[in-house]
Amino acid sequence: MSITDVRTPYPVPGTPKETMHPDHAPAWTPPAEAEQEPRQVRRILRLFRPYRGRLAIVGLLVGASSLVSVASPFLLKAILDVALPEGRTGLLSLLALGMILSAVLTSVFGVLQTLISTTVGQRVMHDLRTAVYGRLQRMSLAFFTRTRTGEVQSRIANDIGGMQATVTSTATSLVSNLTSVVATIVAMLALDWRLTVVSLALLPVFVWISRRVGNERRKITTRRQKQMAAMAATVTESLSVSGILLGRTMGRSDSLTAAFAEESERLVDLEVRSNMAGRWRMAVITIVMAAMPAVIYWTAGLAVHSGGPGVSLGTVVAFVSLQQGLFRPAVSLLSTGVQIQTSLALFQRIFEYLDLPVDITEREDPVRLERVKGEVRFENVTFGYDGKGGPVLAGIDITVPPGGSLAVVGPTGAGKSTLGHLVPRLYDVTGGRVTLDGVDVRDLDFDTLARAVGVVSQETYLFHASVADNLRFAKPDATDEELHAAAKAAQIHDHIAALPDGYDTVVGERGHRFSGGEKQRLAIARTILRDPPVLVLDEATSALDTRTEAAVQAAIDALSADRTTLTIAHRLSTVRGADQIVVLDSGRVVERGTHEELLEREGRYAALVRRDARLEPNPRLEPTS
Repeated sequence: MSITDVRTPYPVPGTPKETMHPDHAPAWTPPAEAEQEPRQVRRILRLFRPYRGRLAIVGLLVGASSLVSVASPFLLKAILDVALPEGRTGLLSLLALGMILSAVLTSVFGVLQTLISTTVGQRVMHDLRTAVYGRLQRMSLAFFTRTRTGEVQSRIANDIGGMQATVTSTATSLVSNLTSVVATIVAMLALDWRLTVVSLALLPVFVWISRRVGNERRKITTRRQKQMAAMAATVTESLSVSGILLGRTMGRSDSLTAAFAEESERLVDLEVRSNMAGRWRMAVITIVMAAMPAVIYWTAGLAVHSGGPGVSLGTVVAFVSLQQGLFRPAVSLLSTGVQIQTSLALFQRIFEYLDLPVDITEREDPVRLERVKGEVRFENVTFGYDGKGGPVLAGIDITVPPGGSLAVVGPTGAGKSTLGHLVPRLYDVTGGRVTLDGVDVRDLDFDTLARAVGVVSQETYLFHASVADNLRFAKPDATDEELHAAAKAAQIHDHIAALPDGYDTVVGERGHRFSGGEKQRLAIARTILRDPPVLVLDEATSALDTRTEAAVQAAIDALSADRTTLTIAHRLSTVRGADQIVVLDSGRVVERGTHEELLEREGRYAALVRRDARLEPNPRLEPTS
């Protein structure tokens, strides 16, 4: 599964990934070849650069801890070779106290380095989560129309969450174990170089084995994370309110459960394979390392019986102590190497999102308008989704004066909604330009554009929060009086006030505790609260029945007063009073004029009016003589 799989409610095995709606931009795919490992490691290290001061302290603590820990075997050697044989109780007490102090200092240093390294790791994870979320916030609407929501959530939750051990403890463990190994090897060489050579003879073989295991786990981890993303997408879609309604009414609950069980079964297999990859090979390393003391004793005995330089008892005991001390960090170092290689797959998936091209960007010196009059112009506008499938819009020239109203009508697929999306820059034009008060919207700063253009669409989105919180999303510092005034203008205040909890009522996921008309009026109240000078109404009443539509239309009329209004309409019940009506067909303007002028021409608009009159009789739409 690519990171931009097509939005299908439930994936069907064998469906080509390239299948997508022709209006959607093609999926962005990462390069065929993964980043070279050294380059990726350097990029990971750059994540820790802001915290290099704290990491330096960790390094000092690690170094101090390693030096203190390797001192104990030398103290033990002195006890066995000097203090005990010579009966020097004072020296014995001093050396014993030194060993206790060494253990205390090692523990204290360990606690401090864990605290600092964990804090740094959590900050790095915070930076990654924020960077990915911020990057996604800057993506155009096209990205989200082709990417499953669960896939996006999985990147932030599962992939970054899976890196927690790496960024919080693995880095410190790597430094700590590496320092311990180096210090221990130096100490072992100082005691006896011959025993050291014997102890380290198999180390290259162990490193080679751990690399093989790491590469194997990295491949499995990539597949596992993709499977987790697929499961997250299935859960998000099928267990949402809409998904439950669809599954229940279609009698697909059992089949959806079975499909989820299959997805989960595949994840079980990948989890087991990931945990068991290389276990036997790593077990062999553990057995060999555990057997090394016997090899040391045997080597020391041979040295004595061969007539060569002998090895004292204290040296042998101290060396075995060092060798055993080397065993833990060496095995841990090999395991850490495996874990780092495994985590590279997670980092690669996160970097894929961070490297996504952002096509809606703010220029370095954007124009900021303190006061927006509201003139909107489409100047020879052309738009296509990455230039594939032909232009969706072509040669659009329209001017809407400040406070004026424009209605855009036409058959399904004519490009009406796309035209409306160009004003708030949900998409950017591929030719020509869209201007606001004479300034290309691409030159405006994002804040100006957000303040200037309000959008009310057919699909109203409400957060799982209180009514008040949903309204204040438009204006966080709005007072209760302002909320009530906006709700009254949208003709929804009386309904909210009649609820047991009033404005504190939780609307439920996506607002499913409210009817379609109530949700639309809440969305209108939210937009009134923001008070934009330019308003885009994208088929805001097309999904409503006639009675509900009348109530919502009254709210829209209040919202549209003294604003530049662009109304996208499939049903024509709301466009009669527009200053200008434009008829789109196949992305081109085929007619324009007022309601009366277009009816007199007996062209496309008149045909649409007659169609609506047949489907839903409404005296307001009947052609006039």
